[in-house]
Amino acid sequence: MTELTLEAARKMLDAGLAHARANNMNPLGLVILDARGALKASAMEDGTSLMRWKVAFGKAFGAVAWGVGSRKLAGMAAERPQFMAAASHIAEAGLIPVAGGVLIRDAHGKLLGGFGVSGDTSDNDELVASAGIAAAGLVADGG
Repeated sequence: MTELTLEAARKMLDAGLAHARANNMNPLGLVILDARGALKASAMEDGTSLMRWKVAFGKAFGAVAWGVGSRKLAGMAAERPQFMAAASHIAEAGLIPVAGGVLIRDAHGKLLGGFGVSGDTSDNDELVASAGIAAAGLVADGG
């Protein structure tokens, strides 16, 4: 696979949502971006709050833009808060440095995109994205 397909993105959304429901998580917003940071697919569950999609987008976008999962971005923010604040300011599409933004890679490590989830704990958000990515036969890299 050389690029992230819509079919794979839909499979990730469906599997991620199934994982969330099986584990009684809060209503979620899910966003999948391609390797350019462009929107590939998204879903907002009934009952999500208004900003969930934007937080999910910021998690995915930050991961793709920096080439590391948003869990790693959280560590970077803790180590260099002023730098991360400045980077967040110039990241016009958003940058949310907490777990829940997972890179999507192929079996050879090539970056295909990012999967951002928001609505439950950040750790659970990351688990949802990782479950979806695995269901599509791809590799999750949460950082």
